[in-house]
Amino acid sequence: MIRLDAGTVLLQWATGGLFFLWVTTRRREVGIGYGWLLRGVFAVMAVGAFGAGRFGDAVPVRDACSLLGAAGALVAAAVSVARRRAGVRGQREVQERRSARVAAMTGADVETDTSPPAPGRPPAEVKEFPPALDLMAPAFGLVGLVAGAAAAGGPTALAVVRTVAGAGFLGAVTDAMLLGHWYLVQPGLGRDPILQLNRGLAILWPVEVGALLWPTGMVSVLDGTIRDGYGGILAWFWVACAVTTLGLCFVTAKALQEKAYSAVMAATGLLYLAILTAFGTDLVARLVLKA
Repeated sequence: MIRLDAGTVLLQWATGGLFFLWVTTRRREVGIGYGWLLRGVFAVMAVGAFGAGRFGDAVPVRDACSLLGAAGALVAAAVSVARRRAGVRGQREVQERRSARVAAMTGADVETDTSPPAPGRPPAEVKEFPPALDLMAPAFGLVGLVAGAAAAGGPTALAVVRTVAGAGFLGAVTDAMLLGHWYLVQPGLGRDPILQLNRGLAILWPVEVGALLWPTGMVSVLDGTIRDGYGGILAWFWVACAVTTLGLCFVTAKALQEKAYSAVMAATGLLYLAILTAFGTDLVARLVLKA
């Protein structure tokens, strides 16, 4: 059985989102503002997890890790702001390659030396943001999630797997949707970052669904051993959410194969739907199985 706890759910969401932020920032392709946006959003969620623990069922380790996770996200954001002059290497290289192609087509001279720096290129002594800093917040969050899962009762190992898998599941789909919007700000960005997040969601799907099916789980609801209170409707709604989430992953990947820029916006719309079905997959099971 599962204890539905707002503090743990919010910490799941924040931890998963901050982990998949690192998955994206380590590529050094997405503009620096994307990191500022996500660190701010998920830091607020982590603080909300602490607040939910204070006014609900307190789990001291989880609640402390919620604050530490929020602090870790804010420290990473502060370092990123301090080093903003360095920009993002991959984004800068794309701009330089495009400038070189335009120069080649127009016959203009292209600056090839690096002293002084070319326009848009920061001085060598300006250091870029180190992506490893983005692992600090989810590391604290992971400790808090294990503590929250252990406090929920039931088979501890199963509770931990469900909680951690749910964190990745919710974080991947949320980050993918937000990144889809970021293409409006950075239209030259390649498709690989959003494809990687969509792929991560698809990889986590069998772990999430399998953990929720494992007895005592949704299998017990589907066969009638546990009643959902609505004649089985919630059980089949959960099945629909789970199957639809995987289907949306597949359709999103197909949409991103199209070359037109509108394909990214179509994929973003599909990911909006995937957020609803992914949350239905995780939260409906928690509601039905809550202790």
